[in-house]
Amino acid sequence: MAALSAWFWNERFWLPHNVTWADLADPAPGVEYPKARHLLSALPLALLISVVRILFERYVASPCARSLHLQAEISWRAQPNAVLEKVYMSITKDPDPRHLDGLSKQLDWQVRKVQRWFRRRRNQDKPSTHTKFCESMWRLTFYLCIFTYGIQFLWRCPWMWDTRHCWYNYPYQVLTPGLYYYYVMELAFYWSLMFSQFTDIKRKDFLVMFIHHMATVSLISFSYANNMLRVGSLVMSVHDASDFLLEAAKLANYAQYQRLCDILFILFSVAFFLTRLVIFPLWILNTTLFESWAIIGPYPSWWLFNSLLLVLQVLHVIWSYLIARIALKAMLRGKVSKDVRSDIESSSEEEGEAARASVARAVPHNPHSPKAENGTNGHCTSTQYMNHSGW
Repeated sequence: MAALSAWFWNERFWLPHNVTWADLADPAPGVEYPKARHLLSALPLALLISVVRILFERYVASPCARSLHLQAEISWRAQPNAVLEKVYMSITKDPDPRHLDGLSKQLDWQVRKVQRWFRRRRNQDKPSTHTKFCESMWRLTFYLCIFTYGIQFLWRCPWMWDTRHCWYNYPYQVLTPGLYYYYVMELAFYWSLMFSQFTDIKRKDFLVMFIHHMATVSLISFSYANNMLRVGSLVMSVHDASDFLLEAAKLANYAQYQRLCDILFILFSVAFFLTRLVIFPLWILNTTLFESWAIIGPYPSWWLFNSLLLVLQVLHVIWSYLIARIALKAMLRGKVSKDVRSDIESSSEEEGEAARASVARAVPHNPHSPKAENGTNGHCTSTQYMNHSGW
């Protein structure tokens, strides 16, 4: 273990030339440098954040969802049937037509009735809009709070206005309490997301998001270990700038305020493009690639850090392209496609037909009605992308 530790913490990889770990181990009285062991405090904090989240969703988010009359449970449930239940538990998709015909004959049911049973049974295992609303409200609250704290803290920091301060006197840069709290809170939150992913709503991109959380934890930890906290704090603030807008758009979509949903999604798109395609390359990459080269020069972990940031920028371009396509459709067509990661499928055909018939009887068609004007008679285009916030 000692040999492995010595290999992993090789000074020639982590530190600039002519700097050793011993130089950072004994600073002047009252001065503190970042140390890898500090990151351990993020683990108990992640558990505390998870507890706070449970309380928040139960006593804050859930009452808000109820006040908006969001669905708490699936109202149409499949009637108990041992044969179909056994089939349902043994397959991952709905039965093929041949299998449906066999089940229809075995139960003396119409094929349509068998299909409806599988649809309702599948919906029983999926979370309600109420649950998704609570999850998004928690993330919105955290993202907004951490972004506000980050901007307030960085506003008083010299490297916010002159990024060359990220490298002056590096790596002998003092760890301030504000910077420590900012870093540890961000790291703890992503640890909590990684833990809660196993109990949260199961998404189609579960593995992708798990890898994303792992990469985020690794990057935060890496930049802390070699004291790149100043530029790391800038990276975190840039990425936090648009996340809360995405969660706000999700909440508007769940509450069926489609006009508000589209407006928030457009605001999110603008913020995303500005922060990821303008500020990040011209501000962050400029200082990590060029200013740092001029001030401290390259070394092995410098190359790794910049390589990871360049990969991140490639992902920004890809995500921006996907967002732009959906935002353009939203503006041109005025309607939005179904969320491709939606966890609640539409109700059975009979439910939809009954609802449409009821509305048709109660309200004559009026294309200028408030409901039509608000967009609630269609789907929100922005929701197709809304749950793909993997950045």
